[in-house]
Amino acid sequence: MRFDIITLFPDFFSSPLTSGLLGKALLKQIAEVHLINPRDFATDKHRRVDDEPYGGGVGMLMKPEPIFAAVESLPILPQRDVILMTPQGEPMKQQLFKELATGYDQLVIICGHYEGVDERVLHL
Repeated sequence: MRFDIITLFPDFFSSPLTSGLLGKALLKQIAEVHLINPRDFATDKHRRVDDEPYGGGVGMLMKPEPIFAAVESLPILPQRDVILMTPQGEPMKQQLFKELATGYDQLVIICGHYEGVDERVLHL
């Protein structure tokens, strides 16, 4: 299974990817993990990926364009799903993990930061 993790903090994953069951799965080549930083797809010189919410509001949202570009840069395997990690989403329970593990060749996981992501990302 291929995991593509889109995150602003790829270094955060160095420990989990080298230890425990996931580390063993990667060593045995049962799974592969690719870390993608959306800043690599930002178009301005400061590599900004955040912006104020349209219409005002508190906090900063992740802009959709770098996320779209990151997802579009990935290969598409036959059975692929894109998952946005958000507090408003479905709780991650064991049954869901079993379904994801057996039903897909590729999972693209988008890690939201700040106050969340632009609403347009939900429609990927």
